[in-house]
Amino acid sequence: MEKFKLGFAPTRRFVFSKEDALKYKHLIREKMESFGLDMEIVDLEGINEEGLLHERLEEPAIIKRFRDAEVDALFFPHCNFGTEDIVARVAKAIGKPVLIWGPRDEAPLEDGMRLRDTQCGIFATGKVLRRFNVKFTYITNCTVDSPVFERGFKNFIAAANVVKQFNNLRILQISTRPSDFWSVICNEGELLETFGIQIHPITLDELKKVTLKIEKTDSPELDEAIGYIKEKLDWSPVTEQDVRRIASLKVAMKQLAADTRSTAIAIQCWSTLQDIIGIMPCLANAILTDEQIPVTCETDIHGAITSIMVQAATMNTQPTFFADITIRHPENPNGELLFHCGNFPVSLSVEEKPKLNKHFLFDDHSPGTHEGEIKGGEMTLARFDGDHGEYSIFLGKAKGIEGPFSRGSYVWVEVNDWPLWEETLVKGPYIHHSVGVHANVIPALFEACEYIPGLNPDPVDPTVDEIKAWLRGSDLNK
Repeated sequence: MEKFKLGFAPTRRFVFSKEDALKYKHLIREKMESFGLDMEIVDLEGINEEGLLHERLEEPAIIKRFRDAEVDALFFPHCNFGTEDIVARVAKAIGKPVLIWGPRDEAPLEDGMRLRDTQCGIFATGKVLRRFNVKFTYITNCTVDSPVFERGFKNFIAAANVVKQFNNLRILQISTRPSDFWSVICNEGELLETFGIQIHPITLDELKKVTLKIEKTDSPELDEAIGYIKEKLDWSPVTEQDVRRIASLKVAMKQLAADTRSTAIAIQCWSTLQDIIGIMPCLANAILTDEQIPVTCETDIHGAITSIMVQAATMNTQPTFFADITIRHPENPNGELLFHCGNFPVSLSVEEKPKLNKHFLFDDHSPGTHEGEIKGGEMTLARFDGDHGEYSIFLGKAKGIEGPFSRGSYVWVEVNDWPLWEETLVKGPYIHHSVGVHANVIPALFEACEYIPGLNPDPVDPTVDEIKAWLRGSDLNK
């Protein structure tokens, strides 16, 4: 993934202290860098002596700086009151997610003078941004060292990364949906017209040809894939030839994704593929998902979109897993099984060497499934979906619990109110497929929807009010 680029445009107004504005510019920069985010900061140094946005004549140079750098988002910290009209015009010209915030003011001086008035300036900028029809995020006025600022800043960057990946989304579709899976029907034209999402279709025969060609050659990529499988998994249930073919399939799918500039894959994983090359793609899907190229089963395009969004919300630091929401826990009324045939990332396994197995449903017992339980802990579950021209993203939090053994890849989870979840999922527009990740990315996905016209957040836990309170830092201000 390309490194995230943030346009950093600290702003001041001439009637307030320039010295204090410069002081806070440096303090804010240092604080941002201390958060350890993998991003490049594009600033205003060299445009003027201060590196601050305040002169209207410099507006074209600022816009050019950010356009040339191809920034992914803009941050306008108000180091004092700020110059709201330039902020709005720059934000409008760049057209990327916008964050405004100002460090909390100190008490007035002994003579009654105030040095910055940052909060007052945020009010003004918010109004002018609305006049310019610019969507924006803001962080509650607080000190530079406040955890409210850290939380809000990190969440904005994650949300902006979701927007970046969503707006550049191309999915490699390998064959049609399985004929029995009406639930994964999608409207390709509508996805392109509404969101700009592109789908690049290829046939299973094309995939077969590339896979078998790779299998017959020696390459570092193939050797690496074979080595990974043998090192990370117990492959005793399958043959050496099975391992080589599974590795070849993984390399082929990665190559096809690169050739088509696709960032996610949706594949018809059964049953024609088993007829033509004799293996399941589950482990290949798992390895690619661990490498930040999420692969979804049963040609689920909406699932692939969800996977990219959830992965981006972690700043591409955590692997997702693509799961069926399958059956209720036999004892826990709020428990549920997340399962698929064998596609969960190997890095999530609770076993030191999970099994590379033969599929438990097919008559020929096609090899290629990564079986075993994955780790529990706190998780986010999400599902982008839509019908009748309306799209939303289901959001909910879960935690891993103990449960009975199951074949395939699986984990049992507990949620706050399963009947509410079930009702929301059944009444739609969702299906039994979901994307999980071991991180709390609900606030980032919620905020990202602010910048994606036509997509509505649909959180079941936490609620909308609870998410907004968290973003304000209400729990930290108590």
